[in-house]
Amino acid sequence: MTLQTPITANDRAYAMPKVPAVAICLDGCEPAYLDVAIGKGLMPNLKRIREEGTERRAHSVIPSFTNPNNLSIATGRPPSVHGICGNFLYDPETGEEVMMNDVRFLRAPTLFSQFYERGARVAVVTAKDKLRALLGAGLRFDEDRAIAFSSEKSGTTSMAEHGIDNASAWLGRPVPEVYSADLSEFVFAAGVKLLKEWRPDVMYLSTTDYIQHKFAPEEDGALQFNAMVDRYLGELDTLGAAVVLTADHGMKPKHDAQGQPNVVYVQDLMDAWLGQGAARVILPITDPYVVHHGALGSFATAYLPDGADVASIMAKLQSTDGIIEVVDRAEAVRRYELPADRIGDIVMVSGENMTIGTSADRHDLAALKEPLRSHGGLTEQEVPFIVNRRLDLPEAPELRNFDAFYYATMAAAL
Repeated sequence: MTLQTPITANDRAYAMPKVPAVAICLDGCEPAYLDVAIGKGLMPNLKRIREEGTERRAHSVIPSFTNPNNLSIATGRPPSVHGICGNFLYDPETGEEVMMNDVRFLRAPTLFSQFYERGARVAVVTAKDKLRALLGAGLRFDEDRAIAFSSEKSGTTSMAEHGIDNASAWLGRPVPEVYSADLSEFVFAAGVKLLKEWRPDVMYLSTTDYIQHKFAPEEDGALQFNAMVDRYLGELDTLGAAVVLTADHGMKPKHDAQGQPNVVYVQDLMDAWLGQGAARVILPITDPYVVHHGALGSFATAYLPDGADVASIMAKLQSTDGIIEVVDRAEAVRRYELPADRIGDIVMVSGENMTIGTSADRHDLAALKEPLRSHGGLTEQEVPFIVNRRLDLPEAPELRNFDAFYYATMAAAL
């Protein structure tokens, strides 16, 4: 261990790890996935860890999407501080809709960069490359103390940009297909090898939710996936790391009895109420991986034209079947801890079995191979929070998924 003093970040003193502190974000891990797999005897390591360590439920940040929650875990703060409030952003000044995966959108330092500046060895492995630059912000790769790469782009990593040359060859595994369980298994296999050979002080492993979008907790694909996860959890635990397992969001079925997506097309509603194109509905779930969810989730924001009767529009949306919450910008900032300049005039959330779309003709639902499962709203906010050490933890909603490294480093200091 090279750290000399603890770091103080986010008004907290993060403890000095005596053993590697590892946080795992199991993307899309609705708590039922673990409960069902344990009940079927497929996760004996996690069953033991839950019994011998600490198990709680935590709350994710809203919107319960990948980018906001991964960056909250990485910074220990909500989106109002770090600025990443979706996978996708509308800039009213330029009129452009862009992916929010560039470091220029990040407004707070990561815990990884702060540990690195105190002399720690830091490793970050993520499934999708869309997160890699954000999670690796502030790290330098010229001192053999930082590694940050994605399994998606593992065949083209370099020492200068990622801290490792050709991570695929190093691990002895082919570059996995994006739409596969292998993308996540690569993350775990890399984490185990890094722990054995490189011994990071702080390590973050973040998977993809392709399997959770595709399979319900009791289906074979999900069960096989969680059996795989359990094998690697057992290895990380045996290697002596202090491990916190949490998730960025849950996952719920968003389809009808015939397997068709349940969608409220809000842009179509706005066009009928305000005129064609007068309002702009933004779906922050939007990303390049449309096979996962077809850009349909349970959270949306809308920019309204000047002079619009905001209260009237909110009342109409609130009375729309499937919409469970509609708030204005000020209330969204207060209630969901969002950055005011990166959301629209109103924010809306749909229910457990409903999603929000823009216009019916803008969603290519042919890419969806199974009945839609998605996330983004309040019903996907509860996530697991499991530590392989005994700690005195609060319950949700006080316990947040972005407390992961605070308690991982605390457990690693015992």
